[in-house]
Amino acid sequence: MKRRNFIKSMMAVSAVAVTPVALMAKDEAKAKKKGPNDLTFEAAVKAITGGKEVKESDKIKLTVPEIAENGAVVPVKVEVDHPMEEANYVKAIHVLNTKNGNARCADVMLTPANGRGYFATRVKLGSTQEVVALVELSDGTFIKTGKSVKVTIGGCG
Repeated sequence: MKRRNFIKSMMAVSAVAVTPVALMAKDEAKAKKKGPNDLTFEAAVKAITGGKEVKESDKIKLTVPEIAENGAVVPVKVEVDHPMEEANYVKAIHVLNTKNGNARCADVMLTPANGRGYFATRVKLGSTQEVVALVELSDGTFIKTGKSVKVTIGGCG
């Protein structure tokens, strides 16, 4: 009888010791990031704007393909119809995505010496998602526009 009681008590002690470790492992898995630079779209917008309001604008012309066969090289052009004068100019153009691990694709700082608010680059998209151009003006306001890009990796989807 002593041996049975001893085994029962050891089983109970081991179950109590393992349960918190298993629960902590689940919490860590949920909170585990994909990489060191993970940043959601909402967190990226908040980091750029500092929580200021961002308005949709038709002054931004965002050119992206509707369908990209290769998500590794998606061309993006951003043109802002805004004056580039000393007191009133496009201060920055930010290109973001909505589903990649890191939402920030490109950040470009401009001055009136640039002559116009324009930027072109290629970005990497992991899946079908929206590309967003977020523009900061010299008066501290933010405007944005976005377009969806369908990524067909390998041309099959």
